[in-house]
Amino acid sequence: MAENNVVATYYYPTAAPAAMEVCGAELGQGKPDKCFDDDGRPKRNGTMWTASAHIITAVIGSGVLSLGWAIAQLGWVAGPVVMLLFSLVTYYTSSLLADCYRSGDPSTGKRNYTYMDAVNANLSGIKVQICGFLQYANIVGVAIGYTIAASISMLAIRRANCFHQKGHGNPCKISSTPYMIIFGVAEIFFSQIPDFDQISWLSILAAVMSFTYSSIGLGLGVVQVIANRGVQGSLTGITIGVVTPMDKVWRSLQAFGDVAFAYSYSLILIEIQDTIRAPPPSESTVMKRATVVSVAVTTLFYMLCGCMGYAAFGDGAPGNLLTGFGFYEPFWLLDVANAAIVVHLVGAYQVYCQPLFAFVEKWAAQRWPDSAYITGEVEVPLPLPASRRRCCKVNLFRATWRTAFVVATTVVSMLLPFFNDVVGFLGALGFWPLTVYFPVEMYVVQKKVPRWSSRWVCLQMLSLGCLVISIAAAAGSIAGIASDLKVYRPFKSY
Repeated sequence: MAENNVVATYYYPTAAPAAMEVCGAELGQGKPDKCFDDDGRPKRNGTMWTASAHIITAVIGSGVLSLGWAIAQLGWVAGPVVMLLFSLVTYYTSSLLADCYRSGDPSTGKRNYTYMDAVNANLSGIKVQICGFLQYANIVGVAIGYTIAASISMLAIRRANCFHQKGHGNPCKISSTPYMIIFGVAEIFFSQIPDFDQISWLSILAAVMSFTYSSIGLGLGVVQVIANRGVQGSLTGITIGVVTPMDKVWRSLQAFGDVAFAYSYSLILIEIQDTIRAPPPSESTVMKRATVVSVAVTTLFYMLCGCMGYAAFGDGAPGNLLTGFGFYEPFWLLDVANAAIVVHLVGAYQVYCQPLFAFVEKWAAQRWPDSAYITGEVEVPLPLPASRRRCCKVNLFRATWRTAFVVATTVVSMLLPFFNDVVGFLGALGFWPLTVYFPVEMYVVQKKVPRWSSRWVCLQMLSLGCLVISIAAAAGSIAGIASDLKVYRPFKSY
């Protein structure tokens, strides 16, 4: 089974078979071995720190850059309170979800390898199908959103240099389409990485990049506040008059969606947890610690970046702090920050899409188990000197399907390059069902929480309240997209 899950692995003709024989002998004798876990899969080596890196890579994404705009819509009172509430809800429901990784005993129970496996083990019927659709639709949406965000950052590097050379009054109109294509080509290459276990290095690099650009945005915000000789903004956010009363409502609702998107990672939590080494301590214990660390770190960054963006620009806070050109100088620092965003989004794209890749490939292998195209591999020699000659095993189906997925999301991104509205809609779409409803329902079944008990009532009230927020946020984002579409022309320079 582990063999069939390989897309591109390097092998060493002399050493590998010996290692395989040792592992096989140990496994056959039923002894604890160094190569396989209790489910027969290769040994997992993840720790709290690698899990935290995966979460931070997924969470501190492009969403952090829209938080200044979100707080501008809500004001100094509601803005930080909303962010804090979303962080608490995310932490709590993530802890509930972590308990669903194993069915039964938290250390020896049957593993659920994916979010869908956990739903299937605890729920049944139409709920499983709805969950599958929402999870994978959300992943597709996130891939589109990240492609848009990455292209905007690459475009911002070009425009920052243009403004520096030709002056801030120059329109510097440039199309984002070529940059989406560049990002898509990079993702085609990185999408051939087989699974989470082999992208830890990419997650750690992406997490470092997220801190880099967030710190630069924070620093520029502080400098702008000092230059303004005071804090901008008001207690209630953008004022009526600057926008119409109806626009104020829609923008406030969209801000909820932006904040929800900024905390969205529950749909890949189980997959991240499946990389953690076997007990003791149990995977759920390690995952809860990783959740505490990552949510605390991201909330601190969100508060600092969002509040500083609003403090620096007030009602005029741009939708994307580093690409909306609230800042023009120093242009080279903006280039560094935007380059860091692009590198981070390359990793975040892979972290989010791995569950979808794995689902389609598992389904195809079960549907056509004898197909050489689906389950077979071809050996591709690497261009190395003869003394170091190695080969790479490539599964043709995985290579072509992942490439087709990246191409499709890139094309859609070219047609809908609306950063804030898309971010808000994705946050609203995924927040209630995937972050709140299904974790709550699974926890109730797994822990056998009695119906109408105080805990059951509180959990249902939490779920209902988050449903109302999600519907409102989706309405605000849809209104924003509809407004943008009235004036947008595909492939035009802006």
